Amino acid sequence: MEPHIFRALVDRLRERSLLHNSKRTTVEEQVAMFMYTLAHNASNRDVQERFQHSAETVSRYFGKVLKAVNRLAREYIQPPSTITSPVIQDSRKFFPYFKDCVGAIDGTHIPITISLALQDPYRNRKQTLSQNVMVACDFDLRFVYVRAGWEGSASDARILQCSLEQGFEVPRGKYYLVDAGYANTPNFIAPYRGVRYHLQEQGRAQCRPSSYKELFNLRHASLRNHIERIIGILKMRFSILKVATFHPIDSQTDIVVAACVLHNFIRIHNGTDIVEECNDEAEETIVPNGDDTYGEDVDTMNSERNAGARKRDEIAIQMWEDYCSYRRART
Repeated sequence: MEPHIFRALVDRLRERSLLHNSKRTTVEEQVAMFMYTLAHNASNRDVQERFQHSAETVSRYFGKVLKAVNRLAREYIQPPSTITSPVIQDSRKFFPYFKDCVGAIDGTHIPITISLALQDPYRNRKQTLSQNVMVACDFDLRFVYVRAGWEGSASDARILQCSLEQGFEVPRGKYYLVDAGYANTPNFIAPYRGVRYHLQEQGRAQCRPSSYKELFNLRHASLRNHIERIIGILKMRFSILKVATFHPIDSQTDIVVAACVLHNFIRIHNGTDIVEECNDEAEETIVPNGDDTYGEDVDTMNSERNAGARKRDEIAIQMWEDYCSYRRART
């Protein structure tokens, strides 16, 4: 975080009366201790030595700043714009096919520490303990929705369904891109199954798409890569998200939301993303990154799959026809 962004964050927390100077600790120092902990996964002892405060002081102000930053969530994690993103508008590969796409959704697992008696639901398919976090982003690499705290055993589709029931909305006529862990519906467009999808797979094949499904999957993967990039950036920027911590369980959930708020704050203030090209593959050896297959356990989504298939086919076939026409014109 650049100094001018740090000062802007401190000023915003002061303006909202969320933090105040104490006799011995300024708001600047409170926020600095908090940021140091998130960025370096620093222990209480590390922070004590760095800032020369007692363990009680470090712990108290971590909790205060965490609460304050989370109270900024509604201000800095906003629904996506319904105006077609320049990323799509300015690309022949994406426009007009994805003109109604407002962003991408994925689930990512964050390691968690929890008491032995409560561990079973948090044990994911790789048998490690985690919380499954659903995030949605736009094509400016900003989070537009975050749902943290779900058990590691929960499916991505189940979390999305619950989010829809509790206030998450897709703008009318718009949709998000999702992976194969979700049902393909008019509001959530997934890739074709059984067809090459990932960009690495397309590269290894060393050939042009041979069908409308392959072409769609290739461009879907290229555009949906924004969600993988933003998750990678988040975890590289805030190392505390890479390993289980010993904060209370509620705080472990709040830390995820706070990190997303801070990420957006940095983006809004034109911060430099020195790790912008990273992805989330490094964490795959520790915890899963999301569902690989859809368990068909969400009735509401199942009922919309036929309409979703028709919409996806319309996009893919138009894309393929234009692609073939362009290829013919060049030969």
